[in-house]
Amino acid sequence: MREITIHDLDDLAVGAAILGTGGGGDPYIGKLVARAALEEHGPVRLLSLEEVPDGAQVVACGAMGAPTILIEKLPGGEEMETAFAAWERHTARRIEAVIPFEAGGVNSMVPIAVAARRGLPVIDADGMGRAFPQLEMETFNVYGVPACPTAIADEKGNVSVIVTPSAAQAEWIARGLTIRMGGQAYVANYGMDGASARRVSVPGTMSLAVGIGRTLREAKAARRDPVQALVAFFAGTHYGCARLIGAGKVGDLSRREVNGWSVGTVRIEPFEPGADPILVEIQNENLVAEQGGQVLAVVPDLISILDLDTAEAIPTERLRYGQRVNILAVRVPEIMRTPEALAIFGPAAFGLKHAYRPLSET
Repeated sequence: MREITIHDLDDLAVGAAILGTGGGGDPYIGKLVARAALEEHGPVRLLSLEEVPDGAQVVACGAMGAPTILIEKLPGGEEMETAFAAWERHTARRIEAVIPFEAGGVNSMVPIAVAARRGLPVIDADGMGRAFPQLEMETFNVYGVPACPTAIADEKGNVSVIVTPSAAQAEWIARGLTIRMGGQAYVANYGMDGASARRVSVPGTMSLAVGIGRTLREAKAARRDPVQALVAFFAGTHYGCARLIGAGKVGDLSRREVNGWSVGTVRIEPFEPGADPILVEIQNENLVAEQGGQVLAVVPDLISILDLDTAEAIPTERLRYGQRVNILAVRVPEIMRTPEALAIFGPAAFGLKHAYRPLSET
């Protein structure tokens, strides 16, 4: 067991932005909420999956909505607590540990804030190993944990509990409620015991995010190439493989809100003269990168667009014409590459025509 302190938040935010693959909401905003909670209530215990008691009541949580909304609709800090209280009232069970439903973006921070307020531990794992745009796109769902009851709340104290046997149907209902709650809401769902959490979760993702941020910080301090430092770091983790798949300047960007998602395409003009542009399709997160008809990387593998100078991830909502960027791809762990997992969050789940081929080192 270790603790998450205020001193971990900067590294965690940087790492979570890379795991967010452009989506998941800007972790800087979540960092402010988590910092306030830690300042008031003290550090949060971080448990490995092996440290969670078999019978402990675990609940997943996070924010739902288009990342662009979060810039204007800042959380007040009480929303997640409202959803937790509704979940406990509905189930007549007490939540004993918190697990992020995704480790990317703002949802690396939301569990820390609510755990600090409630005096609960956070589990060093999640259900996505990155960020995905839909609630059913969870390893929790892939391996048999029901999504419902799902409690959803907003900053005005509005709260609803969804009960349906299908995780996809829970997503559809919760998405509609999120839109009516102003495009951003907070969700508690996927209740399970500790034994189930060990079976269905992507391990070590919170400490992974901290490690990513620390790796970048130390590489820049030592004046080493931060992207190559990231590639080496991922090679030593259970993700196993990362690679720079392109570099250039943002030449065009189309982005719009559709059904509560931010969708669009980014065109990146490579620095090499005459090279074909790299096209990155977005649905909250970066889904596929193509160049000259060739797929460079595709979901569920991670595609993160990094600022060329700082090597920090640029969230979808902060992409702008003229930015100079690197494109980093990372292979996901084996638990996310099974046929069952690919059926839920592989390319076909997003309507993409591409077959999934795991990122290779060359």
